[in-house]
Amino acid sequence: MLTERQELILKTIINDFTQTHEPIGSKTVMNQLPIKVSSATIRNEMAALEEKGLLEKTHLSSGRVPSTEGYRYYLDNLLEPLQIPSSVYQKIVSQLDQPFHQVNEIVQEAAKILSDLTNYTAFAEGPENSDLTITGFRIVPLFNRQIMAILVTSDGNVHSQVYSLPYNVHGDEVEKAVRMINDKLVGKDLSEITPTLLNQTLGKKLTSNHVSELIDLVEDVINDAASEQMYVDGQINLLNNSSYDDVSNLRSLYELIDHNDLISNFVDDKINSERGKYPVRVSLGSELSNDLLRDYSLLTAEYSVGSHGKGIIALLGPNNMPYSQVIGLLEYFRNELAKKLLEYYGRFK
Repeated sequence: MLTERQELILKTIINDFTQTHEPIGSKTVMNQLPIKVSSATIRNEMAALEEKGLLEKTHLSSGRVPSTEGYRYYLDNLLEPLQIPSSVYQKIVSQLDQPFHQVNEIVQEAAKILSDLTNYTAFAEGPENSDLTITGFRIVPLFNRQIMAILVTSDGNVHSQVYSLPYNVHGDEVEKAVRMINDKLVGKDLSEITPTLLNQTLGKKLTSNHVSELIDLVEDVINDAASEQMYVDGQINLLNNSSYDDVSNLRSLYELIDHNDLISNFVDDKINSERGKYPVRVSLGSELSNDLLRDYSLLTAEYSVGSHGKGIIALLGPNNMPYSQVIGLLEYFRNELAKKLLEYYGRFK
C-alpha cells in the first residue's frame, strides 16, 4: 500500500494526464496538491512510485505518466465517480424520451447515446428474458424464391430473416407450415420450442421432401429471437484512440468489433468476472485477452429490468480516459436505461 501522500500524488498525476495526455512534472503536481509539499519532496515521491511500477518516465521529458499498474491501483483504491453535469442528464433524458416500438430500438439507441456522449465505441445488449412467448409467425414472399420469415414475441419485438427456398418447396407447403406454427406454437415459451418439438409439430404433417429445411428455417428464426443482439455504435472512434500505423492492424480491430458473437462473449466474460467496488468494471488493455486492444480499456456495466432479465452496456476507449467521469456516466446511464425498459414492458401488462 502507498502512503496518503503518495496516493495524492498518483491521483493528481492520473487526473492531470487524462486531461492533457502529456507527461506530468513535479511543479505541476505541487500546484495542484491540497497539501503543501516542496517540489523536491514530490520528485522523491514520484521516483518511489516509479520504483513500485506505478509511474513511468518518458524519454521525452522529466515528467511521469501512469503505468498500467498505476491505473489499476487508482481504479481499485482511489477512484471516485463524478456526478454527471445537468447538460448531460438532459441529453440522456431527451434522447430516451422517444416513442419506441421495440425493445431492440431502445437498446440500439442506448449504444448511440453512449457513443455520442463519450466519443468512444459503445455496446449495448438487451435483457435476456427467459419468459418470452411467440405471439405470431408470418412468411412474406419476396422475389427469386426468397421469403422473409417474421416472428413476433410477447415483448413486442419483431424478428425477421430472409431465406432462399429450395426449388422443390412449393408455396402451399410453406403456407401450411405457417398455419401449423400459429396453431401449435403461438403462446409457447421460446425455451420450450426445441428441434424435437418442431419435428413433432411439422415433420409428421408436411409431405415435402424438404421438410427438414423448413424446420431449420423456423428454428433459425426462433434462435434469433431467443438470443439478444449486441448493438455497437461509434466504431469510427477507434481511429481517434488508436496508435496503430499499420492499416492491417486497424482492419483487424474493426473486424473484432464487428464480430457480434466475439464481442458479446468478450463483454459477458467481464460482467461475470469478480465484482469490484463499483457496478462498472474496468479492464485495462494489458488485462484484455486480445493484443489488438492493448491501447484500450473496456468498461462494462450490467443493468437489471426486474423479472424481464438483465442487460449489458459497455464502452471501449483509450487507456488514459477520464475514468471518474466515464464511470459516473455509466453508473447513471444504466439506471436510466433500466427505467426506460421497465416503462416499455409496462405497456404489455
